[in-house]
Amino acid sequence: MQRIWQEQRLQPHRIRTFKRSHDSAFAQKVEDVVGLYMKPPAHAVVLSIDKKSQIQALERTRLDQPLGSGHPAAQTHDYTRHGTTTLFAALNVLDGTVLGRCMQRHRHGEFIR
Repeated sequence: MQRIWQEQRLQPHRIRTFKRSHDSAFAQKVEDVVGLYMKPPAHAVVLSIDKKSQIQALERTRLDQPLGSGHPAAQTHDYTRHGTTTLFAALNVLDGTVLGRCMQRHRHGEFIR
């Protein structure tokens, strides 16, 4: 099987995915949102806040193996579980920095902090 895959230049172990929207107005919506960042209205403050709750805090038992010549990057299948966390992140559009913090809970107080 490996010989056939190599002859046909097939690499089924490499996976590439991308989610596509089926919304007919998706492109216009993206332009509207990006436009707020690129050219915000006069005297406006544009905030973008994303809260990703209940992220599993996982740690691989071994370091990832880097991409090698003719070999994809690899990681172990086993991991250590450290519970869950909530990621709060914001983009500073003035200088392009990302501000992020993980917290144990996702209540009003954590959001304000």
